[in-house]
Amino acid sequence: MQSLPHTRIDDLLALAEYAKLPIIPAYLKPGDHQFEYGANFASGGAGALAETHPGLVIDLKTQLRYFKNVGKLLRQKPSIYYSYSQAEYVDMVIGNLTTVIKEIYGGGGRKFGFVGSVPYGYLPAIRTLTSGESIEEVTTLAKLHNKALAKTLRKLQAQLKGFKYSNFHLYSSFMERIDNPSKYGFKEAKKACCGSGQLRGVNSCGGKREVKDYSLCNNASEYFFFDSYHPK
Repeated sequence: MQSLPHTRIDDLLALAEYAKLPIIPAYLKPGDHQFEYGANFASGGAGALAETHPGLVIDLKTQLRYFKNVGKLLRQKPSIYYSYSQAEYVDMVIGNLTTVIKEIYGGGGRKFGFVGSVPYGYLPAIRTLTSGESIEEVTTLAKLHNKALAKTLRKLQAQLKGFKYSNFHLYSSFMERIDNPSKYGFKEAKKACCGSGQLRGVNSCGGKREVKDYSLCNNASEYFFFDSYHPK
């Protein structure tokens, strides 16, 4: 959290740009920053003691307070997920879906179409941010959701007269193409065509978000994922 000499900062910025990594935003930079990729708390000329250039820099203890604020912000985002077990979380989601389905049925709806969850852990954006264990965790959650959804739809069909549905198993479709890309005309099924950073997993395609830099592959038809989240 201490500042670096300007020459070293310039070298690091140049290195990050060369590697197509996102530039970490300053904590006090104006704007609505979510800090998914980190935050910069450094203050030029600051030292370990508050007496170093008082009033002109952000001292180390204040930097630590800012660091804790970001930690609190990031913990608040997934708090609803981490407050429950995976099974409880899926039950909540399926419960809400069931309520809405019954409301629509009560209004005359009889034919429904559903698309299951994808293997989220294999999206370039998630691969970039997580380890192998974390990838398995979010992928397991998708499996639990899909299993619970299928079971619930069968129950509703037995309970509600005239209720008809189609449930596309998108998870299997994704994994089939990720595991066998050449079979479906793709050469790359892990890396995105458009984005920045590792696997082009940083959601910067188009340069309209916080991270402006991005690169675009030469032939999008060879990639299963166009950007960090979306397949083609």
